[in-house]
Amino acid sequence: MKIEKKNMELIDLKNLLNYSERIKEKDVTFQKLMFFYKMAIKELETKIEIFKEEFKIFYDYDLIDHVNTRIKSPKSIVQKMKKKEYKLTYGNMIENINDIAGVRIICPLQKDIYSIKNLLQSIPGIETLKEKDYITKPKTSGYSAYHIILAVPVMLSSQMIYVKVEVQIRTMAMDFWSSLEHKMKYKPKEEPSKKKAKEWISCAKAINRLDEKMMLLNE
Repeated sequence: MKIEKKNMELIDLKNLLNYSERIKEKDVTFQKLMFFYKMAIKELETKIEIFKEEFKIFYDYDLIDHVNTRIKSPKSIVQKMKKKEYKLTYGNMIENINDIAGVRIICPLQKDIYSIKNLLQSIPGIETLKEKDYITKPKTSGYSAYHIILAVPVMLSSQMIYVKVEVQIRTMAMDFWSSLEHKMKYKPKEEPSKKKAKEWISCAKAINRLDEKMMLLNE
């Protein structure tokens, strides 16, 4: 997010992990920063909704099934910064944490992912900062999706700023696998065995094959 450092108060975040809820409600600097991320999501969500309705009305095609959005919690932000060994300042948070604002777009078919990606990247004013194709090259866990980090312009009363938003684009089948895998992976007090991990990878491959078959049938 492009904010002049002279106008940004860099406050230490060391206590944020233990007092996340209190700081979330009362820390003025944090609230101001979260306002920018929320507005960026609104800007992007509006444009996505226009694409969704356009394809449905003009082309009789449901390009987008649904959209989910979220803002990362203070606790999650701090945990990620500690894991990456960043100094806990707002400046480092803005500069290095790209997924504070998140948008997930769920579509019917694999080919739709690339159509949505191209539409997002064609929006005037939006810049692509980074992208990863986990469809042609899935993660070792079996996870598949397309990730893009976008710089979304937010127009304020006195200036325009760019805010980073992470967009994940998945098919319904990919989302089904990912949601279940996440729940199993982060079950409290339960470490997934190697056998179970292999089974999840096998399921991911089966879902990818299903995606490809559904795309061929649709054509």
